[in-house]
Amino acid sequence: MNKLLNKGQSIFNKYIGFFFLSVFLLWLKTYFVQLTQFQLGIENTLQKFLLFFNPLGSSLIFLGISAFFKGRKKYTVMMIIYFLLSFLLYANVLFYRFFNDFITLPTLTQTQNFGDVSGSVLTLLRPYDILFFVDFIVLVALLAFRFVKVEVKDIKRRKISVLYSLALVISCVNLSLAELDRPQLLTRGFDRNYIVKYLGMYNYTIYDAVKSTHASAQRVMASSDDITEVINYTKSNYAEPNPATFGAGKGMNVIYLHLESFQNFLINYKLNGEEVTPFLNSLIKDQNTMYFDNFFHQTGQGKTSDAEFMLENSLFGLPEGSVFTTKGLNTFQAAPAILGQNGYTSAVFHGNSGSFWNRNEIYKSLGFDKFFDANYYQINSADEAEYGLMDKPFYQQSIPLLESLPQPFYTKFITVANHYPYAMNQKDATIAPATTGDKSVDGYFQTARYADEALRQFFDYLKKSGLYNHSIIIMYGDHYGISENHNKAMAQILGKEISPFDNAGLQRVPLFIRVPGMQGGVNHEYGGQVDLLPTLLHLLGIDTKDYVQFGTDLLSKQHDSLVAFRNGDYVSPTIYSVDGKYYDSTTGLKLESDKLPEAKKYKQLVQEKLTFSDKVVNGDLLRFYTPKNFTPVDRTKYDYNPTHQNSNEKTTDNK
Repeated sequence: MNKLLNKGQSIFNKYIGFFFLSVFLLWLKTYFVQLTQFQLGIENTLQKFLLFFNPLGSSLIFLGISAFFKGRKKYTVMMIIYFLLSFLLYANVLFYRFFNDFITLPTLTQTQNFGDVSGSVLTLLRPYDILFFVDFIVLVALLAFRFVKVEVKDIKRRKISVLYSLALVISCVNLSLAELDRPQLLTRGFDRNYIVKYLGMYNYTIYDAVKSTHASAQRVMASSDDITEVINYTKSNYAEPNPATFGAGKGMNVIYLHLESFQNFLINYKLNGEEVTPFLNSLIKDQNTMYFDNFFHQTGQGKTSDAEFMLENSLFGLPEGSVFTTKGLNTFQAAPAILGQNGYTSAVFHGNSGSFWNRNEIYKSLGFDKFFDANYYQINSADEAEYGLMDKPFYQQSIPLLESLPQPFYTKFITVANHYPYAMNQKDATIAPATTGDKSVDGYFQTARYADEALRQFFDYLKKSGLYNHSIIIMYGDHYGISENHNKAMAQILGKEISPFDNAGLQRVPLFIRVPGMQGGVNHEYGGQVDLLPTLLHLLGIDTKDYVQFGTDLLSKQHDSLVAFRNGDYVSPTIYSVDGKYYDSTTGLKLESDKLPEAKKYKQLVQEKLTFSDKVVNGDLLRFYTPKNFTPVDRTKYDYNPTHQNSNEKTTDNK
C-alpha cells in the first residue's frame, strides 16, 4: 500500500503528472457545471457524450501553455490559467442566472453598468458557490504545503508537440462529432447555447472572441457599395401605409412609456382572484387604444438597450453585446432625428445614471435634444429602486421637465420599478406576492402592480393637462421579466408545464398604442419591436420608403408577420421555430413533414434579415447613405449636462 502511495506521489512530483491531474480536475468540474448550471437542451446520447467530452481538449490546450515556461514558472502560470478558467466558468454561471445567456466579449465592455447591477449580483449568489473553486484551492495547497514537489527541469519541445497534437486531435474529434449532429454549427451560430453544448465553455469563448473581432473589423472593411444590397432588400420588403391610418396622428405629441420587464401574460391575469394590472386591462376597452396581443420582444444580450435601439431605428440589436455600448458613435437615422427635422423636440426621461447602457453618448448619435437622467431628479433612499427612481415619484418629478418642452414633442419615459430581482418595500405593495417559493417570481406581481398604479397616476396628469387628447401614447414591454430559469415556478403560475413552444409564447410583451380620434380595439397581428418605428412614422404621416428599416408598419395590409428573434428562431401566425424544431402556432404540436419546407423557408428569411441588419450596424453603413429630406446627425450639437441643457432652454423653444 505504501509503495502504491509513494508511486502515486512520485508521479505527481513530475510536472507532467501534476499537469494531467490539473487537466482532469478542470475537465470534470467544467463538465458538472455545464451539466447542472446551464439549460443546454441535451436531447440524445451523442450530445450527452459531447457535453462530457468537450472540456478535455480545451483544458489541455489552455493549461498546456504553462509547459512553455521554465523552472518553477511552469506551475505558477498553470495555476494562474487554472484560476482564470475557473473564474470565467463561474462568471458565466452568474451571468446565466441573471440573463439566461453567456458572456460575450462585447458585454465585457459594458463596465459602466457594473456598479449599477451590484445589488442584483448579490441575489444570484448561492451557498454552494464556493465549490466552484475547491479544486483550485486543493491544487494550490498541494504545491504550497509541498505535498507535491516542484520539478524545475524544463519540458522538452518534443513532449510539448506531442501534448498539443493530442489536444488538437481531441478538439478535431469533438468538432467532427458536433458537425454530425448539428451541421454548420460554427457558420450558423446564432444561438450561443449550441456552441457551449457541443464545444464547451472554453471553446465557446474562443469562438466568441473571433466573431467579435470579425464584427469590429467589418467597419474598417466596409464601403459605399455594401449599402446598395441592403437598400434593395429593405425597399423590396417595404410595406405601404394603410390609407385609413396614415397621418391619423399627424402633428401630435408622441409619448413612449417603457414597461420594464413586462410580459404579456400579466394582462388580464388574476392572482388569487385579483387583477395584477387593472389599469392596463382597462385600456383594452378604451375606444382610441389599440392593444396588440401577439407582440414580441426581440432583444438579445442588450435587453433594455436592444428594445430602445429597435424602436428608435427599426434595426436589430447585435448577436453579442449591446449596440448602445459598442456602436455608440455609429451613424443612425433614428426617430428623434427624423422627427426633429419635422418640427419635433425630443427628450428621454430616466431616473438612473445617464452612463448606464452608454445612453448619454448614443443618444447624441440618435439625435435626442434632451436627456433628463438622475441628475434632474431628487432621489432619496425611500424612493430608490435597484436601478434608479421608483415609478411614482419618477413620473411626478418628470412633469415639470415635460412641461418645459415645446410642442410637438417626441418623448420616452424609462421606468425601473418592475426590474429584477422584483423586490420592493412591502408598505408600498398593494397586492400579495405569489406563493411558488421562487423569490423573483413571487415578487414580480407586486412590482408589476406598482408599475401599473404609477401609469394610472401619470395618465391622470395627462388628462388634466390636456396632453391626453393631443398625444400619441405608446406603451411597450421591453423584454421578458421571468426567464426560462424559473419555468418550474411559472408552471405553478400558469397551471401547466412550460414546453419550448410555451416559452416562445411567453416572449410576448404588451403593446398599447393610443391615437386620439382613431378606432382602437384588440389587434391580433403578429409583430415585434423592430416594427414600432415604421408604424409610428406612418401614423404621423411620414412615409418610410426611403429609410433603411427592417420592420414594417403593423397597421399596413402588407405587414410582414414573420417575427425574427435574435438567435435565429421565429414566430408567425402559422409556425413557431424553437431550438431547431418547428411547431404549429395554434396547437403547439410539432409539424408534420409536409409543412417543414415552409418552416425552413421562413428560417432562411429570418437569417437573411438578421444578416443584413448586422451588416448595417457592424459596418456602420448608414454613413454611406442619406435618405431624401434627411440631414445626418451632428453629435457635437448635443450636451446633456444639466447646466448646458438649462442654458439652452430658450434656444430649444425657438427651434
